[in-house]
Amino acid sequence: MVVLNKIYTKTGDAGETALGNGVRVSKTSKRVSAYGTCDETNATVGLARLHASGDMDDKLALIQNDLFDLGADLCRPEMDKDAEAEYPPLRLASSQVTRLEGEIDAMNANLSTLRSFILPGGSALAAHLHLCRTVSRRAERLAVDLAGVETVNPAAVKYLNRLSDWFFVASRVANGDGIKDVLWVPGANRD
Repeated sequence: MVVLNKIYTKTGDAGETALGNGVRVSKTSKRVSAYGTCDETNATVGLARLHASGDMDDKLALIQNDLFDLGADLCRPEMDKDAEAEYPPLRLASSQVTRLEGEIDAMNANLSTLRSFILPGGSALAAHLHLCRTVSRRAERLAVDLAGVETVNPAAVKYLNRLSDWFFVASRVANGDGIKDVLWVPGANRD
């Protein structure tokens, strides 16, 4: 259980922070950028939930918890095989990716085929879900960038990839199963 009895510690005043294994790194490191953007994604989901209800709100609550799991995963680099961890690291599981895939398939089953790209908007919930989608895409790019130089749990990257798809399909559901989608009209404003 986490106990937070003091919120500020002053340990980051010089631009460094501690990873989950205690190693101190720059706050601009690839790892901190990746898990920080997962936290940012989580905050956008909190905004979306202001406009969600029922099953959609329940699913978004699961995603928020998953995003905390993901942040915990990304903030704890793999340790040397000989090193002993104080506690086992929390790693995102492939079952969390599979759950998203099932939800995407279920939501997408009732949607008409797209024949145009969609502009972010429509209902308030759809607009917020599009914001979630774009921020989660950035988190994915940062996680992929990190994976290019350090070991990253493959399920973490897969989760972020599916998550942005989840937000896209959910935004269509939030727009009356796609009826109120705002479609892109190529070149509509040219002279």
